Amino acid sequence: MEQLSEHDKSILDIIFDPLQLMSSGQNSHEPEDEITDKIQDPEIVNLVKRAIKTAESGELDKALLLFDEAITKAPDRPSILNDRAQALRLAGRVGEALKDLDQAVTMSSGRGKAGTKALCQRGLLHRLEGRKDEAKRDFEIAAKNGSAFARNQLVDLNPYAAMCNAMLKEITSKSVQL
Repeated sequence: MEQLSEHDKSILDIIFDPLQLMSSGQNSHEPEDEITDKIQDPEIVNLVKRAIKTAESGELDKALLLFDEAITKAPDRPSILNDRAQALRLAGRVGEALKDLDQAVTMSSGRGKAGTKALCQRGLLHRLEGRKDEAKRDFEIAAKNGSAFARNQLVDLNPYAAMCNAMLKEITSKSVQL
């Protein structure tokens, strides 16, 4: 079978993802870190890594203490707030998670990798809490930043787009079988 050209691939991407902008292709990638949130201090990097591993092992209270310590040492890093929000969500503390995500979005102006991740995570929490308008707003901003995940969430939130997307996939799969 022949290899698809880049143009063919972009056409197929648009068919399967109707929210993708065709114009410049600028939204077909994950966001770049235009807001630098690279933690330079090895002690803080190690602290955050330990907190994440601790949370993954289910020791959420201990992980939250480690995140608190990291935030005390680097209070201007939205990525740490985003990570702590994830642990708070896992601990069932959604209100506190939303506060961290609000702060991360404010600090990053909703841009860059940290801002986009915070918008996506906050959008998911809004969606889980039944606040679809707020979720949609966060996903729209994250999608404009280039998040494919946010674009997929927007399709899921729009029943007409989801139905259209499903029909296009079905038509395409039938034409491939012929």
